[in-house]
Amino acid sequence: MAAIRLPALGTGLEVDRALTAAERRRLLDAADLLLAMGGRSKDRKRYKTGERPRRTGYQPYRHRAMVYTLIETGMRRAAVTHLDQAQVDLAGRRLTVVEKGGATHTYQSSREGAQAIHDYLIHERALDAVRWPSPALFLAAATVPQGTERLTVRVVNTVWNAVCGVAQVQGRTPHSARHAMGKPIIAKTGNMAAVQQQLGHRQAAYAM
Repeated sequence: MAAIRLPALGTGLEVDRALTAAERRRLLDAADLLLAMGGRSKDRKRYKTGERPRRTGYQPYRHRAMVYTLIETGMRRAAVTHLDQAQVDLAGRRLTVVEKGGATHTYQSSREGAQAIHDYLIHERALDAVRWPSPALFLAAATVPQGTERLTVRVVNTVWNAVCGVAQVQGRTPHSARHAMGKPIIAKTGNMAAVQQQLGHRQAAYAM
């Protein structure tokens, strides 16, 4: 028994790194505001008589769907970039993705999270798919002259930080949403296995 060692658990899901309930609500509200205000010109004086123009290539529905996906599933940011459209079941609110290490995991989303993805598919992705014929769920804008069709983790970080700025949430990363996912599941079900199943931990000790 003296020779047995517990597996290395890394940093774990630390409660103090998780989004609070208030921060979560402010971030989702800010993501919703992108549809009306995101990417608009900041020059109010120049456009007094009409709606301020939106920056070319700005994707408010895509950005909103990415933020909702992070918060409503607890998915890692890299997994968001690996999502394929064919693996998204909006009716069942299930998102299946290949995680790090090659393991396939299915995340359950909320109704609001699934609706945000649906809105993106209807309003933006179809147009971008003409430029980027890719299986990826989240595509680069059709106006991007160079690059790859599948988004990078850097883009996910950029979108998250921009929404945090609007929501006035500081010191939180996309992984903060993952840290926060386990707490409401435990509060609702009292089942540690449910946390492990949602977040895709191979070992229950991670969820614990």
